[in-house]
Amino acid sequence: MSTTTLTPEVLWAQRSSTSQPEKNFVTITIVASDTDPTSQELKLTSKSVSFKGFSKTKNATYSIDMNLFGEIDESASKSSITPRGVDLTLFKKEAKAEYWPRLLDDTKKAHWLKTDFDKWADEDEQDEVPEGPDMGAMGGMGGMGGMEGMEGLGGMGGMGGMGGMEGLDFSKLGGMTPPGIDDEDDEDEMPGLEGEGEDEEEAEGAGEKAEKAEPTSAADAKTAPKIEEIP
Repeated sequence: MSTTTLTPEVLWAQRSSTSQPEKNFVTITIVASDTDPTSQELKLTSKSVSFKGFSKTKNATYSIDMNLFGEIDESASKSSITPRGVDLTLFKKEAKAEYWPRLLDDTKKAHWLKTDFDKWADEDEQDEVPEGPDMGAMGGMGGMGGMEGMEGLGGMGGMGGMGGMEGLDFSKLGGMTPPGIDDEDDEDEMPGLEGEGEDEEEAEGAGEKAEKAEPTSAADAKTAPKIEEIP
Protein backbone atom coordinates (compact mmCIF):
# COMPACT_ATOMS: atom_id res chain seq x y z
CA MET A 1 0.00 0.00 0.00
CA SER A 2 1.51 3.34 -1.08
CA THR A 3 1.71 6.30 1.28
CA THR A 4 1.06 9.98 0.60
CA THR A 5 4.03 12.24 -0.06
CA LEU A 6 3.91 15.71 1.50
CA THR A 7 6.11 18.77 0.96
CA PRO A 8 7.04 20.16 4.40
CA GLU A 9 7.06 23.83 5.25
CA VAL A 10 10.55 25.35 5.33
CA LEU A 11 11.60 28.40 7.37
CA TRP A 12 14.91 30.18 6.79
CA ALA A 13 17.07 33.10 7.96
CA GLN A 14 20.70 34.17 7.52
CA ARG A 15 23.68 36.16 8.75
CA SER A 16 26.79 37.38 6.91
CA SER A 17 30.37 38.30 7.80
CA THR A 18 33.61 38.82 5.85
CA SER A 19 35.95 38.08 8.77
CA GLN A 20 34.09 35.74 11.13
CA PRO A 21 33.05 32.40 9.59
CA GLU A 22 30.87 31.53 12.60
CA LYS A 23 28.71 34.56 11.79
CA ASN A 24 28.36 33.72 8.10
CA PHE A 25 25.59 31.15 7.88
CA VAL A 26 22.03 30.18 6.87
CA THR A 27 19.49 28.59 9.21
CA ILE A 28 16.81 26.23 7.91
CA THR A 29 13.94 24.57 9.77
CA ILE A 30 12.16 21.74 7.99
CA VAL A 31 8.75 21.46 9.64
CA ALA A 32 8.00 17.74 9.66
CA SER A 33 6.52 16.89 13.02
CA ASP A 34 6.13 13.34 14.29
CA THR A 35 8.59 11.87 11.83
CA ASP A 36 10.24 8.66 12.92
CA PRO A 37 13.99 9.36 13.46
CA THR A 38 14.83 5.95 12.06
CA SER A 39 13.09 6.85 8.82
CA GLN A 40 14.73 10.25 8.36
CA GLU A 41 17.16 10.76 5.54
CA LEU A 42 19.14 14.01 5.41
CA LYS A 43 21.71 14.73 2.73
CA LEU A 44 23.84 17.85 2.31
CA THR A 45 26.05 18.87 -0.57
CA SER A 46 27.79 22.17 -1.26
CA LYS A 47 24.74 23.34 -3.23
CA SER A 48 21.77 21.30 -2.02
CA VAL A 49 19.73 19.99 0.89
CA SER A 50 17.54 16.88 0.74
CA PHE A 51 15.26 15.49 3.44
CA LYS A 52 12.84 12.58 3.74
CA GLY A 53 10.97 11.28 6.78
CA PHE A 54 7.89 9.18 7.53
CA SER A 55 5.10 10.42 9.85
CA LYS A 56 3.07 7.67 11.50
CA THR A 57 0.35 10.04 12.72
CA LYS A 58 -0.31 11.27 9.18
CA ASN A 59 0.69 8.02 7.47
CA ALA A 60 2.62 10.16 5.00
CA THR A 61 6.19 10.75 3.91
CA TYR A 62 7.66 14.24 4.02
CA SER A 63 10.07 14.88 1.18
CA ILE A 64 11.95 18.01 0.05
CA ASP A 65 14.88 18.74 -2.29
CA MET A 66 16.38 22.25 -2.32
CA ASN A 67 19.06 23.65 -4.61
CA LEU A 68 20.68 26.56 -2.75
CA PHE A 69 21.55 29.99 -4.09
CA GLY A 70 25.17 29.83 -2.90
CA GLU A 71 27.63 27.22 -1.76
CA ILE A 72 27.90 25.95 1.79
CA ASP A 73 30.56 24.12 3.77
CA GLU A 74 28.68 20.86 4.32
CA SER A 75 31.38 19.42 6.60
CA ALA A 76 31.08 22.35 9.06
CA SER A 77 27.29 22.53 8.95
CA LYS A 78 25.13 21.23 11.79
CA SER A 79 21.75 19.54 12.14
CA SER A 80 19.47 18.62 15.05
CA ILE A 81 16.18 16.73 15.32
CA THR A 82 13.36 18.38 17.28
CA PRO A 83 9.70 17.50 17.86
CA ARG A 84 8.90 20.08 15.21
CA GLY A 85 11.21 18.61 12.59
CA VAL A 86 14.84 19.26 11.64
CA ASP A 87 16.94 22.37 12.34
CA LEU A 88 19.96 23.09 10.13
CA THR A 89 22.79 25.61 10.42
CA LEU A 90 24.60 25.82 7.09
CA PHE A 91 27.80 27.86 6.94
CA LYS A 92 28.32 29.81 3.74
CA LYS A 93 31.48 29.02 1.84
CA GLU A 94 32.00 32.54 0.49
CA ALA A 95 32.65 35.25 3.08
CA LYS A 96 30.67 38.30 1.99
CA ALA A 97 29.04 41.18 3.80
CA GLU A 98 26.02 41.04 1.51
CA TYR A 99 23.13 38.68 2.19
CA TRP A 100 22.01 36.05 -0.25
CA PRO A 101 19.10 37.59 -2.18
CA ARG A 102 17.14 34.35 -1.67
CA LEU A 103 17.63 30.82 -0.34
CA LEU A 104 17.02 28.87 -3.52
CA ASP A 105 18.82 28.98 -6.83
CA ASP A 106 15.47 29.03 -8.62
CA THR A 107 13.92 32.50 -8.83
CA LYS A 108 10.41 31.04 -8.92
CA LYS A 109 8.50 31.57 -5.69
CA ALA A 110 8.01 28.41 -3.61
CA HIS A 111 4.74 28.29 -1.67
CA TRP A 112 6.28 26.12 1.08
CA LEU A 113 9.23 28.44 1.77
CA LYS A 114 8.86 31.23 4.37
CA THR A 115 11.08 33.66 6.24
CA ASP A 116 11.83 32.70 9.84
CA PHE A 117 11.14 36.08 11.47
CA ASP A 118 12.11 34.76 14.92
CA LYS A 119 15.69 34.49 13.65
CA TRP A 120 15.82 37.04 10.86
CA ALA A 121 17.69 40.35 11.11
CA ASP A 122 18.37 42.95 8.42
CA GLU A 123 21.93 43.39 7.19
CA ASP A 124 22.41 46.72 8.98
CA GLU A 125 21.01 45.36 12.25
CA GLN A 126 22.51 41.87 12.45
CA ASP A 127 25.32 42.92 14.81
CA GLU A 128 22.69 43.98 17.37
CA VAL A 129 20.93 40.59 17.35
CA PRO A 130 22.38 37.44 18.99
CA GLU A 131 23.71 34.96 16.47
CA GLY A 132 23.93 31.19 16.49
CA PRO A 133 21.71 28.15 15.90
CA ASP A 134 19.42 29.11 18.82
CA MET A 135 19.18 32.82 18.03
CA GLY A 136 15.76 34.36 18.36
CA ALA A 137 14.28 31.31 20.08
CA MET A 138 11.41 32.51 22.21
CA GLY A 139 10.82 29.31 24.17
CA GLY A 140 7.07 29.90 24.43
CA MET A 141 7.58 33.21 26.30
CA GLY A 142 8.47 31.40 29.52
CA GLY A 143 7.45 33.11 32.72
CA MET A 144 4.26 34.69 31.35
CA GLY A 145 1.92 31.94 32.51
CA GLY A 146 0.02 33.02 35.61
CA MET A 147 2.15 36.19 35.81
CA GLU A 148 4.73 34.44 38.01
CA GLY A 149 7.56 36.65 39.19
CA MET A 150 5.37 39.71 39.68
CA GLU A 151 5.77 39.60 43.47
CA GLY A 152 8.29 42.44 43.32
CA LEU A 153 5.65 44.91 42.21
CA GLY A 154 4.60 45.93 45.71
CA GLY A 155 1.33 47.72 46.21
CA MET A 156 -0.47 45.92 43.39
CA GLY A 157 -2.44 43.51 45.55
CA GLY A 158 -5.80 45.07 46.35
CA MET A 159 -4.42 48.49 45.36
CA GLY A 160 -2.66 48.65 48.71
CA GLY A 161 -0.74 51.74 49.67
CA MET A 162 -3.54 54.25 48.98
CA GLY A 163 -3.78 55.00 52.72
CA GLY A 164 -5.62 58.26 53.42
CA MET A 165 -5.38 59.31 49.78
CA GLU A 166 -2.96 62.08 50.74
CA GLY A 167 -2.03 64.52 48.02
CA LEU A 168 -5.09 63.76 45.88
CA ASP A 169 -6.82 66.86 44.52
CA PHE A 170 -10.51 66.16 45.07
CA SER A 171 -11.46 69.42 43.37
CA LYS A 172 -10.81 67.64 40.07
CA LEU A 173 -13.06 64.69 40.88
CA GLY A 174 -16.39 66.29 40.06
CA GLY A 175 -17.23 67.59 43.53
CA MET A 176 -16.36 64.41 45.40
CA THR A 177 -15.39 64.93 49.03
CA PRO A 178 -13.40 62.33 50.95
CA PRO A 179 -14.93 61.00 54.16
CA GLY A 180 -13.95 62.88 57.31
CA ILE A 181 -13.13 66.16 55.50
CA ASP A 182 -15.57 69.06 56.13
CA ASP A 183 -16.64 71.19 53.22
CA GLU A 184 -16.35 74.85 54.28
CA ASP A 185 -18.48 76.06 51.39
CA ASP A 186 -21.34 73.83 52.48
CA GLU A 187 -21.22 75.32 55.99
CA ASP A 188 -21.40 78.87 54.62
CA GLU A 189 -24.43 78.04 52.51
CA MET A 190 -26.42 76.11 55.15
CA PRO A 191 -30.02 77.41 55.42
CA GLY A 192 -31.14 79.02 58.70
CA LEU A 193 -33.40 77.32 61.21
CA GLU A 194 -37.11 77.85 60.98
CA GLY A 195 -38.16 81.03 62.85
CA GLU A 196 -34.59 82.33 63.13
CA GLY A 197 -35.23 85.16 60.66
CA GLU A 198 -38.40 86.27 62.45
CA ASP A 199 -36.60 86.55 65.80
CA GLU A 200 -33.95 88.76 64.25
CA GLU A 201 -36.57 91.04 62.68
CA GLU A 202 -38.38 91.40 66.02
CA ALA A 203 -35.14 92.28 67.79
CA GLU A 204 -34.32 94.93 65.21
CA GLY A 205 -37.84 96.42 65.54
CA ALA A 206 -37.54 96.61 69.30
CA GLY A 207 -34.24 98.43 69.00
CA GLU A 208 -35.70 101.02 66.66
CA LYS A 209 -38.60 101.64 69.06
CA ALA A 210 -36.18 102.09 71.94
CA GLU A 211 -34.19 104.67 69.97
CA LYS A 212 -37.36 106.65 69.15
CA ALA A 213 -38.50 106.54 72.76
CA GLU A 214 -35.34 108.14 74.19
CA PRO A 215 -35.94 111.71 72.90
CA THR A 216 -39.48 111.64 74.28
CA SER A 217 -38.24 110.76 77.72
CA ALA A 218 -35.73 113.67 77.61
CA ALA A 219 -38.50 116.18 76.69
CA ASP A 220 -40.64 114.97 79.52
CA ALA A 221 -37.76 115.56 81.88
CA LYS A 222 -37.57 119.26 80.85
CA THR A 223 -41.28 119.94 81.43
CA ALA A 224 -41.51 118.15 84.78
CA PRO A 225 -41.71 120.42 87.87
CA LYS A 226 -38.51 120.89 89.77
CA ILE A 227 -38.45 119.88 93.38
CA GLU A 228 -36.45 122.23 95.57
CA GLU A 229 -34.39 120.65 98.16
CA ILE A 230 -34.90 122.06 101.69
CA PRO A 231 -31.67 122.75 103.37
